[in-house]
Amino acid sequence: MKAIRRFTVRPVLPEPLRPLADLARNLRWSWHTETRELFELIEPDEQWTGDPVKVLGAASAARLAELADDQRFLRRLDAAVADLRGYMEGERWYQEQGAQGAELPAAIAYFSPEFGITGALPQYSGGLGILAGDHLKAASDLGVPLIGVGLLYRHGYFRQSLSRDGWQQEHYPVLDPNELPLTPLRDTGNGHAQVALALPGGRSLRAHIWLAQVGRVPLLLLDSDVEENDFGERDITDRLYGGGSEHRLLQEMLLGIGGVRAVRTYCRLTGHPAPEVFHTNEGHAGFLGLERIRELAAADDADHGDGDGMDFDSALEAVRAGTVFTTHTPVPAGIDRFDRELVARHFGEGAELPGIDVGRVLQLGMETYPGGEPNRFNMAVMGLRLGRRANGVSVLHGKVSREMFAGLWPGFDPDEVPIASVTNGVHAPTWVAPEVFRLGARQIGARRTEDALSVGGSERWDAVADIPDDQIWELRRELRGQLVREVRARLADSWRQRGAHSAELGWVEGVLDPEVLTIGFARRVPSYKRLTLMLRDRDRLMELLLHPERPIQIVVAGKAHPADDGGKRLVQELVRFADDPRVRHRIVFLPDYGMKMAQKLYPGCDVWLNNPLRPLEACGTSGMKAALNGCLNLSVLDGWWDEWFEPDFGWAIPTADGGALDEDRRDDLEAAALYDLLEQRVAPRFYERGAGGLPDRWIEMVRRTLTSLGPKLLAGRMVREYVEQLYAPAAHAHRALDPSTARDLAAWKSRIRGAWPYLAVDHVETAAPAAPGSVAELGSTLALRVRVQLGDLGPDDVEVQVVTGRVDSDDRLVDTASLPLKPTSGPDLEGRWVYEGPLALDRTGPFGYTVRILPTHRHLESGADLGLVTVPSELTGEGAGVLMR
Repeated sequence: MKAIRRFTVRPVLPEPLRPLADLARNLRWSWHTETRELFELIEPDEQWTGDPVKVLGAASAARLAELADDQRFLRRLDAAVADLRGYMEGERWYQEQGAQGAELPAAIAYFSPEFGITGALPQYSGGLGILAGDHLKAASDLGVPLIGVGLLYRHGYFRQSLSRDGWQQEHYPVLDPNELPLTPLRDTGNGHAQVALALPGGRSLRAHIWLAQVGRVPLLLLDSDVEENDFGERDITDRLYGGGSEHRLLQEMLLGIGGVRAVRTYCRLTGHPAPEVFHTNEGHAGFLGLERIRELAAADDADHGDGDGMDFDSALEAVRAGTVFTTHTPVPAGIDRFDRELVARHFGEGAELPGIDVGRVLQLGMETYPGGEPNRFNMAVMGLRLGRRANGVSVLHGKVSREMFAGLWPGFDPDEVPIASVTNGVHAPTWVAPEVFRLGARQIGARRTEDALSVGGSERWDAVADIPDDQIWELRRELRGQLVREVRARLADSWRQRGAHSAELGWVEGVLDPEVLTIGFARRVPSYKRLTLMLRDRDRLMELLLHPERPIQIVVAGKAHPADDGGKRLVQELVRFADDPRVRHRIVFLPDYGMKMAQKLYPGCDVWLNNPLRPLEACGTSGMKAALNGCLNLSVLDGWWDEWFEPDFGWAIPTADGGALDEDRRDDLEAAALYDLLEQRVAPRFYERGAGGLPDRWIEMVRRTLTSLGPKLLAGRMVREYVEQLYAPAAHAHRALDPSTARDLAAWKSRIRGAWPYLAVDHVETAAPAAPGSVAELGSTLALRVRVQLGDLGPDDVEVQVVTGRVDSDDRLVDTASLPLKPTSGPDLEGRWVYEGPLALDRTGPFGYTVRILPTHRHLESGADLGLVTVPSELTGEGAGVLMR
């Protein structure tokens, strides 16, 4: 018989052990080795599950009584409690910056559809969630007052297994919040705190608020499995990235609108400072901006003191000032888009945000630009329109994003699109193997090693240079051996799930060799990541795997989206190759890739392989985690590898992008380049031995990876950049835009938009006009004179600029610089103004210039903010847009 309900009966902890409950509920244990080791002592003969809550729930009363009398255990418990208290209450980097006069936000709300904190809280699918989890952990280490906001999925993301013929199968275990490291947020009556959204037809969507404590950072998770909800509404938070279009829309409304309401509730109940900055991690939470507009438009709002009855446009300006938007996708297909009518129905009469005109809501997300679909509501477009500050997640991805979203800023070159970049980082205390940490601690001490990995700040880790070669190599051998044992155990489990009997699996004990060059490849399996590129020439791959003197072995893992049959076919193709008895001891596919597997895989590999279609990898942080453990990267120059690659750190796979090649030909060329690198450079370097019998040149690459690349890869570095480049400026802008100032800015923008069609550049001339094709001398200066028509606007509303740069073969300006011109007279009777300024010929070769008019205001972030620009027409003056070759 099957149980109709399950729950955990927990033992009552003896008084001396009560602090264990607090340690278990703070997820700092997921990156704090000493705390984890304390929980491992509770049942030392059992396999560590990686979940202190389950350990406490399963511990026998007799064992707990024994530990309550164990003085050694109690001393360790006291030390762990004192360490956590110091961590939670002590001043850290953020507080030090504030003490030095930095104007920092009182709090930041960070919204994400998924968070990868630990495998014990399975609320993530891949890189976006792991990045969000690392962001919270690094913020905690730095003392940044973040509040995380997400959804609690009762089935999480799927668990993956394989059928006998290698087809991916999905399983969705039911998660009981009471068995997870969560606590309910209690309201003033000690009930479970809730938020509610209005749905069409008079229905409502309610959600409980659960709290996960991530070190110093609270993470609020919304759960729609509430008894008051109808059956359909209870399932809104059933699965991560599941369901149809309306299901996803309701998830994202709950995350954005419900998330803001959850933050207000949490701050009211706990006294936590209200956020001055709202950060949306990808477009899924974009509706948070609409809820904040509603708050500001509603006078005397009980939960939000800023309410002053502002009109929509004024509230929009106030909201934009304090909003940061991070885009993670380099492809339009990766963005959530909804049908216009579906969105209109959920924001229309009797539904959410009734005080806001649905037309204004739609206006924020519609693709009203060249190349867009007029009836599609785009979540990333709404995120960009609601956030004054936006960024990509690597330098290359910032460039790709500016090109992808350039249609929102017509008339501006992609380089001027206001999307910056902050390259992702990874939380080293989570991903660095304890053995690697201990090697560093022996060199510089445990506290300095912990600070170097969490807070960071140094340009180089020079102490690594003093670690002897034999210690580095012995560490790499130890980690590789651990991975081999892990792979064999997981592979045997996988084959049993596929229907094999234990008697058939004797060969598994010979899988992988702890002395062979080991390559890792693990990630999600969309087509652009090219899981099967390594299989393009199977005979050549077999030769590499079975080479008599320099063999390689490969460990592969990854999940395809449940709805992506193409991705599942790629998994099956790889699995079938790995099943071949000729090579199955050299290449394996491990199902159910997750954090626990990854924490063994990254340290145990010698080389981390990454071969996406360039430039479709936004950042790709798996290679960062591997590098922090001394693994070398072998990757296409995409994402973070494009900006930080050096031959000292690894190898760059040549790419054939940018040409007119078809996809098959491109894959053939890049696969051949990969085989060549493995055969001619990677494997020889690994197996080459110096006079002392060690691979001296390989060890030196490991050393340089840690010394020079390691400090750049830290989530601590990333979060510091967010604070300095985005959060602090956003908080400053938020404070500057009080209701009166926001109204003034909105009125000014309205006036500018109304007057802009009447602006014109009438005439451009230089003191010594040069005919196209003439030659000018480097270092000389021409006097530029421009006559412009400003209509009802004045010089305080606009900036007239000269833009100079090199000229390409199509006479387009590249590598540009701009300089403001100054008004010298005007307006004349026809409303025309004259602007003048110097035109410096500061570079050789093809040179050109043009002039333009931009709106300017002290509260604009950039001249491109409004997407308005006026440039000369072809008939404007003899010298307009002069080219000098």
